[in-house]
Amino acid sequence: MKFEEVLPLIKEGKKALRTGWNGRGMFIVRQKGYPQGINCNKQTADAWSLNEGDLFIVHPYLQIKNSDGTHAMWVPSIGDIFAEDWQIVEK
Repeated sequence: MKFEEVLPLIKEGKKALRTGWNGRGMFIVRQKGYPQGINCNKQTADAWSLNEGDLFIVHPYLQIKNSDGTHAMWVPSIGDIFAEDWQIVEK
């Protein structure tokens, strides 16, 4: 599957992966973010020079589950965009 085919499915809440990725168990998801805002915890407040409890608005974003079980925000590379080995993760 091409990236332009899988992206609408990710937006619908599906998990996706590339068969060309080296790590096992990796996939990406859409995080809804906090468009109405969320109160900053101390870590976020410190990172952004805000006060703990300030309203922090976060737009939707893509997140990846890495092969070591950690998670991170994710932006596709040029290789990811032009790849044709995308798959939906079946539950």
